[in-house]
Amino acid sequence: MSALLDARLVVRRGTFLLDIELRIAPGETVALLGPNGAGKTTALRALAGLAPLDDGHLVLDGRDLRDVPPEQRPTGVVFQDYLLFPHLSARDNVAFGPRRHGMDRRAAHAVADRWLDRVGLIDYSRRKPRHLSGGQAQRVALARALAVDPVLLLLDEPLAALDARTRLETRGELRRHLSAHPGATLLVTHDPLDALVLADRLVIVEHGRVVQEGGAATITARPRTDYVARLVGLNLYRGRGDGHTVTIADDFALTSTDTVDGDAFVAFPPSAVALHPSRPDGSPRNTWPAVLADVQHHGDALRVRLDGPVSVAADITPAAAAQLDLSPGREVWVAVKATETRAYRA
Repeated sequence: MSALLDARLVVRRGTFLLDIELRIAPGETVALLGPNGAGKTTALRALAGLAPLDDGHLVLDGRDLRDVPPEQRPTGVVFQDYLLFPHLSARDNVAFGPRRHGMDRRAAHAVADRWLDRVGLIDYSRRKPRHLSGGQAQRVALARALAVDPVLLLLDEPLAALDARTRLETRGELRRHLSAHPGATLLVTHDPLDALVLADRLVIVEHGRVVQEGGAATITARPRTDYVARLVGLNLYRGRGDGHTVTIADDFALTSTDTVDGDAFVAFPPSAVALHPSRPDGSPRNTWPAVLADVQHHGDALRVRLDGPVSVAADITPAAAAQLDLSPGREVWVAVKATETRAYRA
C-alpha cells in the first residue's frame, strides 16, 4: 500500500537535532514512542505546521506541505490538554473547524452534531468544557479534530490527562474511531500500552533519531536499545556472538539456545531470573554472583535490581524474597536458563 504521508522531518532547536523519516499508509495508525526529550512532540508540531522544517520534505496525499500554513493543512490535532475553547459549547467547539473551512453555521452545526453523536456526547452538545469530565473533553477534542475530515490525524498524548479508569474506557473508544478513520494517524505517546492497543506499527525515537520500528511483536521480541528493552520489560545486553555464546565483557558471557555470530544482542525477561543463596547446581547454563542494589514492588511481585558482571532485573515473589532475606548489599547467585534467553544480530 502506498504511503499517504511521506516525510523527512529535520528540525534544529539549539543543540538538539530532530532528523526522522515517517511513512504512514491510508487507514494506518503509527505510534511515535520515546523518552522525554526524544523529539516526539517536535515531530508532531512539524507535521502540524507549528514548527518549521530546517530541511527534509513533507508530502501528504501527494501534496507538498512545507510552505502551507497550519490552518490550510488537511490535518486534525488532538493536543494532550485538548485545548478546547472555554467560551464555546461542545457543539461550537466541534463546528469551529468546518466554519473555518468556509461552511455556513447551520451546516457546520449539522456536522458537529453527527460527530458528537458518534462519540456518544450528543446530549452534552450545549455544555462548555468546564462542565465536561476529562473523558468527555477528550472525546469532544477528537470529534473536533475529525470534523474537518483530516487526511492526517495527529494525537499528542491523547489519554495522558485521564485517570486510570477513564483511560481504560476511553482507550477502547479511541481504538474504534481510529479503526474507522480512512486517513493516516500519528499517535505520540510515552505509554507502551496506548501504543500497543491503538497502533498498527511502532516507531521508536531517541535523541532525535529513529532507533527501531516495526510491529509490536517484532519490537517486543527483539529490542535494540536499553530504552526499548525497559519499555517491553526485558534485560538486554550487547556483545559478540559465537554460536550459542554471547560475550558481554572480557570475562562474562551468556549462553542461549539461539545461534548468532558477530555483533549481537541477548535478552531475557526479569521473570526468567532465579535467585539463590549459594551457587546452584543443575540445569541453568548462566550463573553468576551478584549484589542486591534495590527492591521495588512490581504488581504482585517484587522487582529486584542486582549489580555484578552485568546489571540485571529479576521478578520474584514476596515469599522468595523473605526466604532469601533480601536487603541492600546482600550477596546472591543469579541463574538464567539458556532456554529463557533470546540472542539475535545487532
